[in-house]
Amino acid sequence: KTQPAMAIMGLLAENGDYRGQAVFKGKDLMQMTTAELNQHRGSEIAMIFQNPKTSLNPYMRIEKQMIEVITYHQGLNKAEARAKAVEMLWAVRIPDPERAIRSYPHEFSGGMRQRVMVAMGLLSEPDLLIADEPTAALDVTVQAQITHLMSELRQKSNTAIVLITHDLGVVAGLCDRVMVMYAGEAVECGSVEQIYYDPKHPYTRGLLKSVPRLDRPGDEDQGLEAIPGNPPNLLKLPKGCKFRDRCPRAFDACIEKPPMQLTEDRHAYRCFLGESE
Repeated sequence: KTQPAMAIMGLLAENGDYRGQAVFKGKDLMQMTTAELNQHRGSEIAMIFQNPKTSLNPYMRIEKQMIEVITYHQGLNKAEARAKAVEMLWAVRIPDPERAIRSYPHEFSGGMRQRVMVAMGLLSEPDLLIADEPTAALDVTVQAQITHLMSELRQKSNTAIVLITHDLGVVAGLCDRVMVMYAGEAVECGSVEQIYYDPKHPYTRGLLKSVPRLDRPGDEDQGLEAIPGNPPNLLKLPKGCKFRDRCPRAFDACIEKPPMQLTEDRHAYRCFLGESE
């Protein structure tokens, strides 16, 4: 899930390759040079990386790392940049931001480091924020705080968020539209209501059945259903439908790659099983 976002940001590893388009404000990001991308990265498009412990420079105070973003993209002087950084730390609910901004990353807890990353991502008031597993490795209480914080900031700043996550609870609470991926490929896309209440792809159904539900009486007595088998080797993907070997409803046609079907209400799914099945 992370690799498409890294390709959009021009941050793939040297041995990485990509094809296709990523159109942002009428311009294809995939065709831009590094210099052209730099005009958009950090200012119009920002990214929160998965592990703040490795994304923040351990040798630099938070102040220097945040000010660098503002002075580069907005041309403010150091005093103005610092004041804006303190204001943003306050916005993400970090106590005593005047003291916190002088700290090093190791002086923060995991949740606080993630808040700093959110603050850095929103410093330039981007139109698009890509959040890669922003609640990974955090306890459930901090996860809820970060999710609520991002929801609030989205409403206040009118920033669009692309959320990369495996946590279906976070998706339900924050997202409007959902794309489900399997083996590096989109297999279903629709609104939150379509994905959660009318899933079309067998993999999406398997994901939802493997998650505990508190809103359905009796579910706790039935136990969870695991998806059988193992994910395929991404270096040697099977022909046809990549989910075929694990799908309980696979049939002869699945030896070929299924097309992406689109319903009238913009619900897309990659499966030979139609609505009538």
